[in-house]
Amino acid sequence: MKNITVSGAVILRTNPKTQQKEVFVTQRGYGEYKGWWEIPGGKIEVGETPEECIVREIREELTCGVKPEKLLGVVEYDYPAFHLKMHCILCTIVSGEPKLLEHENARWLTKETLRSVNWLPADELILDKIESLLEQESQTAH
Repeated sequence: MKNITVSGAVILRTNPKTQQKEVFVTQRGYGEYKGWWEIPGGKIEVGETPEECIVREIREELTCGVKPEKLLGVVEYDYPAFHLKMHCILCTIVSGEPKLLEHENARWLTKETLRSVNWLPADELILDKIESLLEQESQTAH
């Protein structure tokens, strides 16, 4: 089975209107899993760290700059055609606003709406951590 190693950006922000913590998620616009939702990111290239990968991928796919803050976790999942290893990295946007170049759609989700989209199976494995981050963050915001 083919092994694929990727980095995913868990991009958090505080909504300026509601003061609620939100996470940025994207909907795939191509391939076998078109229409499914994921945290944005992509394949790690040879000689690249997961953090370098996420900065490059987000710049390429969403035209904005992110700063990797910390590794939230590494999830592994066996899809029918390949084994996926995903480094999930907490990020903040440091320049620009996300613009969709490769994705069909995007949303900022709150703790309450996090599970309202059709997540890719591998991404579902990090949702509990994202949920508790959104919870912690919103408690400290009040």
